[in-house]
Amino acid sequence: MKRICIVLLVSLAAFGCEEKLKPSVVTLDQTAIPSQESWNSTVTFSDSAKVKAVLWVGHIAVYSAQQYTLLSDSLHVDFFDELEYHTSVLTAQRGRVNDRTQDFTAYENVVVNSDSGVVLRTDSLFWNNTTRKIQTNAFVEIVSSTERIMGHGLISDQGLKNYKIFRVTGRIVTNE
Repeated sequence: MKRICIVLLVSLAAFGCEEKLKPSVVTLDQTAIPSQESWNSTVTFSDSAKVKAVLWVGHIAVYSAQQYTLLSDSLHVDFFDELEYHTSVLTAQRGRVNDRTQDFTAYENVVVNSDSGVVLRTDSLFWNNTTRKIQTNAFVEIVSSTERIMGHGLISDQGLKNYKIFRVTGRIVTNE
């Protein structure tokens, strides 16, 4: 009888100390989740029925509440002037678009090839949709048929015809 009471008390103690399993609660930050996503996409930007740019990108993530779009997995943008003539091509690894202003920032291995033969290389570049100008504070290298210029900071038209490099660190003139 004593053994039965001990076994009964030990059993009650063991079951009484058992932790009740509670379901885990996962809270997601809705602002961290894109409202839309797309893979291997082509997007044409136009204004008044005129093509301004055509974008090819590996991944698009739209964050509607924050009014921005992230572009990743390599991107390629063809730019056109007001007469719809092709002016330049921009390539980069990733980018960000301000959905309110349509301003665009490109990051990582940014290369702009203008139709006039000028090539710009940098790590980041900002394109202003209103002025249609590109600018950066990062290190830049511009190569044309007559020179190679390196420096920090740049402002230019999107066709790289009229550009200004701030804090020039090197210039090589070629005889072509």
